[in-house]
Amino acid sequence: MRKQIKKYLLIFCGLLSIALGIIGAVLPILPTTPFLILALTCFAKSSPRFHKMLLNNRWFGSALQQWEEERTITRTSKLKAMALVVLTFSISIGVLYGRLQLQLGLLVLGSILLAFMWHLKESQTITAPIADK
Repeated sequence: MRKQIKKYLLIFCGLLSIALGIIGAVLPILPTTPFLILALTCFAKSSPRFHKMLLNNRWFGSALQQWEEERTITRTSKLKAMALVVLTFSISIGVLYGRLQLQLGLLVLGSILLAFMWHLKESQTITAPIADK
């Protein structure tokens, strides 16, 4: 009985994480990638079918596969995500002109998010050796 409750709770959390990730693709305050990674983790422990669906998704499946196998992201993805965080948080802080506490809160939240992203491991790309002539 407890295993069934845990399973359904993890499936619910995974589906909720996907929904928040999709919303995060549109709204600047919610980051998409962490929610999708959380969903992947929830489904790995509860639903092989949903887990496989995430890994085979055409838009973000390859990035999630890389995360699951190596716990890394590509440098390009990392830099794009960090640039997006800076851009969206800057816009949000600008929109809240005159509300110093909210602006400072967003600045702190954005800084924490950037620090977390900065410390994510990057995948090592293997380059072919240059042949001697």
